[in-house]
Amino acid sequence: MSSRSKVKTSVLIRAGIVLISVILQIMTIFVLSGILEEYASWAYLLIEVISIAVVFVLVNDSSSFNSFWIVIILVMPVFGYCLYFMWGRKHKNWAFYKKYKQISDKGRSYKRQDPEILSELTEMHPNKVQVSRYLVNEGFPLYKNTSVRYYEVGEKHFEALFEDLEKAKKFIFMEYFIVSDGQIWERLKEVLARKAEEHVEVRLLLDDFGVLFMDGDKIRHDLAKLGIRVSIFAPVVKDVSYLTFNYRNHQKITIIDGNVGYTGGVNLADEYANIIERFGHWKDTAIRLEGDGVWGLTEIFLEMWELSKDKEFLDYDRYRPTISVDAPGYVQPVADGPANNPDNPIEEMYTHLITKARDYIYFTTPYLVLDNRMVDDLCRAARSGVDVRIITPRHYDKWYVYMVNISNYGRLMENGIRIYEYVPGFIHAKNIISDDECGVCGTINMDYRSFYLHYECGVLMTEVPAVMEMKEDFLNTMRVSERVSLDEWRRRPLWQKCIQSILRIFSPLL
Repeated sequence: MSSRSKVKTSVLIRAGIVLISVILQIMTIFVLSGILEEYASWAYLLIEVISIAVVFVLVNDSSSFNSFWIVIILVMPVFGYCLYFMWGRKHKNWAFYKKYKQISDKGRSYKRQDPEILSELTEMHPNKVQVSRYLVNEGFPLYKNTSVRYYEVGEKHFEALFEDLEKAKKFIFMEYFIVSDGQIWERLKEVLARKAEEHVEVRLLLDDFGVLFMDGDKIRHDLAKLGIRVSIFAPVVKDVSYLTFNYRNHQKITIIDGNVGYTGGVNLADEYANIIERFGHWKDTAIRLEGDGVWGLTEIFLEMWELSKDKEFLDYDRYRPTISVDAPGYVQPVADGPANNPDNPIEEMYTHLITKARDYIYFTTPYLVLDNRMVDDLCRAARSGVDVRIITPRHYDKWYVYMVNISNYGRLMENGIRIYEYVPGFIHAKNIISDDECGVCGTINMDYRSFYLHYECGVLMTEVPAVMEMKEDFLNTMRVSERVSLDEWRRRPLWQKCIQSILRIFSPLL
């Protein structure tokens, strides 16, 4: 059997295990229903009582994420409660989340905020500094002495990335969501194997769902023979009874010798460099940090590495930056994940930036699946005179998410927000630019999945020259995008409105 056939067979087996497990769960429910048929009315009444109790708990929790769970549970008290039990409730007692808390606490011990840096930003931006103060209190220090380069397309990102990988002397850390066979992956394996031969420490952290069709076990086995350490995050078949495979590691980070770090929306696949075409031109972005601020990204990687391994405890100090770069501005790497629910530093960072915007705030996102609170914040900003613009894709990768995107347009446009759809292809970039002062580039989509179900990361930049490059790129992208008309939106077909209304109910799961 060929290597490719073996990979496909392994993938089918793993997918089959997941499918069979879910079917067995459904069959169990039906069997129990048959056994309890005589007491069906009482059983249904009991479920209703439990569901109502859960709704009361959710109502008393101020998290906006819970509003959708309330609707789901009330509309479908049996199915809705099962969904909430598996995906919506807090899991503070699970061993995995206890481990997450321990590793997070360890990570905080390696991060110290220089008070002088925070004081400098306070003098420069007494308004925007509140965003940074909040993130500092959440465990994400503010750094200076860090240069930032911005890449407006994946091709330029990979060109710079491979050039830096060739220069690695001590270690290379890489963490990605999606890996696909192709030119990028083959070139990367060759470089990493050569660096491992040169005794460079190489660690590669991949999400199991993102490499499902590559066979993560085979990747780990093959690369281990080359001296490359590979860890697969959250195996899909593990804990399938709780459907925890929904909680994915969506972070994208590369660290080289602790002095250079990359993040952004770009995964390790050819479409991200437009080597192959999937949905027209693939528009993505990334940033390169060099200097003190790289430590924030390195620490995020080390936490996720330990979280993915059963018993491996690293001395983080070994991987600190050894150079500082005389560059203007401040950077603040930030990360988040479902273990923090309902607290969410990344969503709060977005909210703070929206409410603090004075002149304008621009967003690029492939997915626009917002909760009511963020919609309120965006509309309030627009009504107060802030120029709010959002670019989403015209060519979608998931039709059901695109339907929800469209359903969200109406209220935003009615309040003066300008929405554009990227015409040349699929825009996968996740950027914020505000007031010629602040910018965010990372892995964060404007949707429930990024805010509540995925592990994400990004970098808040203030008074960094790259922010103006991001603004210029946004305006250039807007010129090849088409503005959505409110009148046309209102005249969309009835069938489309019905589908969108139904899909909005399930927004937290899309």
